[in-house]
Amino acid sequence: MKDFYSNRKYVIAGLFLFVSLIYIIRLFSLQVVNKSYRLSASSNVSRSVTQYPARGLIYDRNGKLLVSNEAVYDLMVVPNQLREFDTANFCTILNISIDDVRKKIKQAQDYSFYTASPFLKQISSKTYAVLQEKMYKFQGFFVQPRIIRKYTMEIASHALGYVSEVDEKAIKENQYYRMGDYIGKSGVEKSYEDVLRGRKGVNIYMVDVHMRKMGSYKEGKHDITAIVGVNIVTTLDADLQEYGELLMRNKTGSIVAIEPCTGEVLALVSSPCYDPALLIGRIRSENFIKLQQDTLKPLFNRALMAQYPPGSTFKPINGLIGLQEKVIYPSTEYYCDQGFYGGGIFVGCHNHDSPLNLPRSIQNSCNTYFCNVFRNILENRRYGSVAEAFNSWREYVMSFGFGSKLDSDFTNELKGFVPEASYYDKYYGKNGWRALTLISLAIGQGELTTTPLQMANMTAAIANRGFYCTPHIVKSIEGQSDIDFRFTEKHKTKIDSSHFEVIIKGMDWAVNGKPGSGSTARRARIEGITVCGKTGTAENPHGEDHSIFIAFAPKNEPKIALSVYVENGGWGSTYAAPIASLMIEKYLTDTLTKGWLEEFILNTNLIDHEEKGNTLE
Repeated sequence: MKDFYSNRKYVIAGLFLFVSLIYIIRLFSLQVVNKSYRLSASSNVSRSVTQYPARGLIYDRNGKLLVSNEAVYDLMVVPNQLREFDTANFCTILNISIDDVRKKIKQAQDYSFYTASPFLKQISSKTYAVLQEKMYKFQGFFVQPRIIRKYTMEIASHALGYVSEVDEKAIKENQYYRMGDYIGKSGVEKSYEDVLRGRKGVNIYMVDVHMRKMGSYKEGKHDITAIVGVNIVTTLDADLQEYGELLMRNKTGSIVAIEPCTGEVLALVSSPCYDPALLIGRIRSENFIKLQQDTLKPLFNRALMAQYPPGSTFKPINGLIGLQEKVIYPSTEYYCDQGFYGGGIFVGCHNHDSPLNLPRSIQNSCNTYFCNVFRNILENRRYGSVAEAFNSWREYVMSFGFGSKLDSDFTNELKGFVPEASYYDKYYGKNGWRALTLISLAIGQGELTTTPLQMANMTAAIANRGFYCTPHIVKSIEGQSDIDFRFTEKHKTKIDSSHFEVIIKGMDWAVNGKPGSGSTARRARIEGITVCGKTGTAENPHGEDHSIFIAFAPKNEPKIALSVYVENGGWGSTYAAPIASLMIEKYLTDTLTKGWLEEFILNTNLIDHEEKGNTLE
């Protein structure tokens, strides 16, 4: 029994020694090995300040600076560190009321007593200079440096986009962001957020009892250096963009200009537009609400999101499909008696010479001709049914980039609509419809809708004789040798390149044909430059029809292709064609020879003053 108690004594002593050893090891780990606990223990005499990097600069294709940065300051507050202070002096410096102070402190307390939160955001450098001298009087407050955007020109608001504070959704989706951070919300700022934003850093400072900085904590060993955002060169031509916005002043619509051989977007105009500077600084929220409430919808990017029937600008596509399917030839003629008649269907047409072959039908924009072409395509005997022929027609159309997003670097692009045979089966029953049922598609009407970006891309495909490169707005990114492969890949249409010349001949004649020959776009002519174009008029059930024009130039080795939409502008030749002509001449020669035409466009106001909304100037 004695041996038993003696052994138990050693066991108990051993257990005590073992537990003590564990505590010693743990304390050694906490106090010596793991520095983070020492840092946490020092939090009452240190302050962590986030270092927000400058976002990358944005340039136009010629090196002109479009978007830069400027410094502002957020006044932060830690509620549990607040002490009595001279609120009158405080309010005078910041130009706010005492009620504002009480409200903002209450908001900070509701958020957290111990964590810093913004009290007043984006204080100017001038206000900061005055405040900094007296910060020691306002315990519990400190200043957080921040960078905001600065615009060198009042242009390209839809293309460049804007930056604003992150919301809870963005924080949940990406752990990089914290409340109070800023993120690109649209345009280039959103598409290239990851490279433009850089990387946040943090500086940890020692502070005294008055919360004044006393130097870096541990000589900066725990600091993280911020990394500045990467600069971007866009494909935009700032001068052309500015001119396009000028021409579209007092009009609703869009201009999209593309360099055909590369897919680079030279100009992206959505009108009405707004000054991008309205969405920066402390007045951003107020201005954003006003822009949202504006009846003219200046925030709506019509170039990418408006979906219209293409009208007669779609006729070249049906002509190309007819050639590819061998249901017509360049010499094929149809007689037009001011309209198409067939199976009880009538589609009106304007007065012009008759009969016409394919290129002259484009020159004169003959509805009858293309109704016959479309009927031939769908009644082609090589297909087992009209539905099968229709789906083949649809595949040709889709190969030009219609009916789906183009996979550009724009985040809010819509895809338009190209119906399938099954779409009509739902309305008319299987085998319950025929070519004449869908005859409006022959002239770009009916259920077919496209976006202005898609129409400019189609024009580029015609200019290239059968291929397009995906439209994009970034030309280069600093530090990267190449842009994304998807922007350099050539997308071939389903039309043989040999068929394009006759269509281009018709587009040439539409602009440059002799007076009296039925050319529909003579106002787009430019002396010394062969412009190829096609007018269109999109039906609008809500008012005056939309004026549309597509064009490229020069005819050989084209440098620019574009689509112009002027809502409620009537005939394509009235407003859209002159605007396109002025844009082309501006880009190719940087001079204007038709001052009378420019004056006509600049003096045209198609926005009713009574419906003008409250667009901010």
